[in-house]
Amino acid sequence: MTSDISPAERPTVRLLPKANARAIRHGFPWVYANEMVLDRRTKKLEPGTLAVLEDSARQVMGLVAVNPSSKIAARMLDTDASAALDAAWFEVRIAKALDLRARLFDAPFYRLIHAEADGLPGVVIDRFGDTCVLQPNAAWAEALIAPLCAALVKVTGVSVVIKNAAGRTRALEGLDDVSGVLAGAAPQGPIAVSMNGATYLADVMGGQKTGLFYDQRPNHAFAASLSRGARVLDVFAHVGGFSLAALAAGAQEALAVDASAPALELAAQGAAAMGAEERFATRQGDAFDTLAALRSEGAQFDVVICDPPAFAPSRNALEAGLRAYERIARLAAPLVADNGILGLCSCSHAADLAQFRNASVRGIGRAGRRATLLHTGFAGPDHPQLPQLAESGYLKSLFFGL
Repeated sequence: MTSDISPAERPTVRLLPKANARAIRHGFPWVYANEMVLDRRTKKLEPGTLAVLEDSARQVMGLVAVNPSSKIAARMLDTDASAALDAAWFEVRIAKALDLRARLFDAPFYRLIHAEADGLPGVVIDRFGDTCVLQPNAAWAEALIAPLCAALVKVTGVSVVIKNAAGRTRALEGLDDVSGVLAGAAPQGPIAVSMNGATYLADVMGGQKTGLFYDQRPNHAFAASLSRGARVLDVFAHVGGFSLAALAAGAQEALAVDASAPALELAAQGAAAMGAEERFATRQGDAFDTLAALRSEGAQFDVVICDPPAFAPSRNALEAGLRAYERIARLAAPLVADNGILGLCSCSHAADLAQFRNASVRGIGRAGRRATLLHTGFAGPDHPQLPQLAESGYLKSLFFGL
C-alpha cells in the first residue's frame, strides 16, 4: 500500500465513453469498475493509489483514490487534481465538519466525519469527548492514516484516537481487520455518553462498530416522547438505545433484548447510572426466537421498537433482507397493546424507504393487525446525506400506531 507521491508524478486513469461523467462533475463521488478503463497499467496500481481522473475526452476531472480490485474503482477526493493530500488538506475538511457539529450539539459526542458527505470518502469518525474512534474503510484512508490522525488531533484537540478496523467494507477494499490505538492511551473502561436525558456506556475498544449508534438519536427521542408511563420493549437493543431513552422520559418499565450479553450488561450499567435499574430488565437471545417466546407468554407492551442490523447490506441480499424485515414486523405486531406504538428500523442502504415500508406493512398485516403510519425518521444531522449518493441516506425508522 502506498501513500501519496508528488502531484506531478501521479498516474492518470480514464473514464470509458459510456460512463456518466456529468454525474461525477455534479458531485457523484464514485467511479464503478465498469465505467473506467482498467488496462494492464491501471490494474497494477496498488489499492489506495492517488491518481488524476480524466473523462473519455481526456479532460481532467479531479483527484481520485484508485482501487482496481474493488467494485468502486475510484473515489473522488478533490476537484483540484494537483491537491496535496497532507495533514493540512485533512485539517480543512475536519475543521468544516467540526464547525457544523459544534452548532448542532452542546457537548462533543457525535459523528464527526460521515464519509463522502463530509468530503472524506470511506472514512467514519465518531467522537466521545476526548476520544475519537476512526474507521478507515477505504484503502486510500488506510494509506494516509498518519496525516489523517495528525489532522484530527490538531483540529479537535482530542488526546485519544482509536482505529476500528471491523467495518465490513474493509474486506471489500482488501484491508485487514486489525484495530489499535493511534494516539494516546486506550480508555480503561466504557465511556459514559449522555443523550436524550439517558446515560449510555460505549465500549469504544471492543463494542459493535464504534461503540454507540449516534445515528438513531432523533428516533430515540421520538420514541421516548411516546413512552411516558409505558411498558417498552426494545429489540436488538445493543447498549439500550431506545429503552434507556424511554426510561429517561418516564417509561413505567423497559425490557431490552439482544443477542450480545456484553452489550446488555452495558445497557444495565447505563440504567443503573440513571437510577432506573428497578424499571429495567434484559433478555439475552436471538431476536426472532425471543419475540416468538414473548408472544407465547402472553406479553404485551405499549411501545415496541425493533432496530436490527442491516438485513440487506447489498443488492444481492435485498430479497432475503426484505423477507427478514417482514418477519420481524409479523412477530413484533402481536406484542403491541391496543392503541400502542410499533417502531421498525432499517439501516440497509440496499432497501429503500418504500421497499422497507412495504415489507413492514405486509408483516403487520400478516399478524392480523392494522396500522397507521405516524412518523418516518432518519439519521440525525451529524450523519449528513450526500444528495447524489443514495447510500448515504441508509437509516429509516417507521413508527406505526396499532
